[in-house]
Amino acid sequence: MIMKKNKNEGNDVEEKVSSAESDDNRSDDRVKVTKSVFQVSREEREKQRQEELRKQEELEKELARREKEKQEAYERRILEEKKELIRLKQGLIEESETIHEEHEEAIKLSFWKKISNFFYHNKWWLGIGLVIVLIFAYLIHSCITKPRPDITVLVIATDASIGTSEGLQRYVESFTPDNNGNGKKLCSLYYIERYKDGYSNYVTGSDTKLVTQLQSADSLIVFAGNEFKAMADTESIFMDLGEIFPDDPEIFGYYFYLKDTPFAERIGIDPELVPDDLYIAIRKPQKLLYSKESEMQEAYDRDVQVFIDIVNDLRGTEQE
Repeated sequence: MIMKKNKNEGNDVEEKVSSAESDDNRSDDRVKVTKSVFQVSREEREKQRQEELRKQEELEKELARREKEKQEAYERRILEEKKELIRLKQGLIEESETIHEEHEEAIKLSFWKKISNFFYHNKWWLGIGLVIVLIFAYLIHSCITKPRPDITVLVIATDASIGTSEGLQRYVESFTPDNNGNGKKLCSLYYIERYKDGYSNYVTGSDTKLVTQLQSADSLIVFAGNEFKAMADTESIFMDLGEIFPDDPEIFGYYFYLKDTPFAERIGIDPELVPDDLYIAIRKPQKLLYSKESEMQEAYDRDVQVFIDIVNDLRGTEQE
């Protein structure tokens, strides 16, 4: 009984060993199969790469061959043309079959295409021309639309409250006729500020402005004070009022002073702002640097009546 049991145990051991060996064999087979799949995939990729390299090499060879044939054909054609040209120059042949004059066929463009071409090729010059035209148009428009005064009055004073007064402008306009015929009456005040010291007048350009204005036929009526008398020989510039008011003993000299007149009330300012030496005068016609005497005489004939009306209004009298 004991021997039989041992035999059975031995069989069990052999069976277990055999089963373990069988499992190991199946595991090896699986590893071999897995390795074989990866190896096959790698070999396939390598074959594909080699095939692509071969095709690329063949393509490059074919391109090189075609380029070589093309270059050889070009060189043969050039050589033949040179030979033909030599024969033509030597007079051996009259006409060449290989050398032909090539004339480019004229391209026909539509009307709109021609316009587009013109603008494209000349855009810079057209741009410059457009800027110049716009500048001229602006200048012409400014000249046409710029208000043209019927009279220009020169104001030389140290206080801008008079020289830039809208009341003074309206006051002069009330006596001014429509000289330019535009249906409106417009007075232009040309104000030149004068300082007590000559250096300030020089630095600010006041002297230059005044000299320039006095050498033109504009602004014959002048409102000024003693600062202007100190600068210029006013008696050589202004008319003697006795010639304008010959029968009036109260009007004489070259100046009509405004201090004790309704002048401040007329232009709407405080009477205290009217200096004691402020006067109104009118320039006499004479030859100037920028104007002929005839031009100044024409301006005088136009403005003298305005001057007379202002003086008479401030005196409370009427000129007969």
